[in-house]
Amino acid sequence: MEVILLERVGKLGQMGDVVKVKDGYARNFLLPRGKALRANADSKAKYEGMKEELKAQSLERKGEAGKIASKVDGKTFTVIRSASETGQLFGSVSTRDIATLISTAGNTISRTVVELNAPIKSIGQYKVPLALHPDVEVSVNVIVARSEAEAERIGRGEDVTIRREDAEDAEAEAEAAKARAEALFDAEEEQAEDAAVEDAAEAEAPKAKRKKKTDDE
Repeated sequence: MEVILLERVGKLGQMGDVVKVKDGYARNFLLPRGKALRANADSKAKYEGMKEELKAQSLERKGEAGKIASKVDGKTFTVIRSASETGQLFGSVSTRDIATLISTAGNTISRTVVELNAPIKSIGQYKVPLALHPDVEVSVNVIVARSEAEAERIGRGEDVTIRREDAEDAEAEAEAAKARAEALFDAEEEQAEDAAVEDAAEAEAPKAKRKKKTDDE
């Protein structure tokens, strides 16, 4: 599909360029987000009529994006999530989560500017790009941890997870220790039962002797 770009789009072109893109990319991204128009005679005429207004709007948005960029560029944000010992999250951290996190810090942004190829699914530190405007791109650091204390350790570069193999070995060792404890308990219980039987037998022995003596008399 051929489209007319209404703003600069990375790797595609500048405002006003007519470019050919995949139909799905146009229908699902460029057209619904107002970044382009279908390239036909009517659209070309429409673009010419709105070109100056588009340029003015772009400059205004660029200025606003620049203000936000100066506040968030390189800043670190922490997300607290539950995770396994190996660091796998019980869930994920999405573009919406990151946008909300940054917005609660007083810088309102849309999740559409968060350039995350896939949701984050493990604890760690991530560099996340933000396309605040076609001409304004910055990045933030996102630390995903199980607690604030752990987040500080991750920020210092510490490895707070254990390998899956180590986790499995630890689990196997725990099971073995449990089995040894149960075996020891069973052995002690059996010894106690044997001792009780011996004590009972010893207690009955004098009675048996007295009874035998009485019977003989």
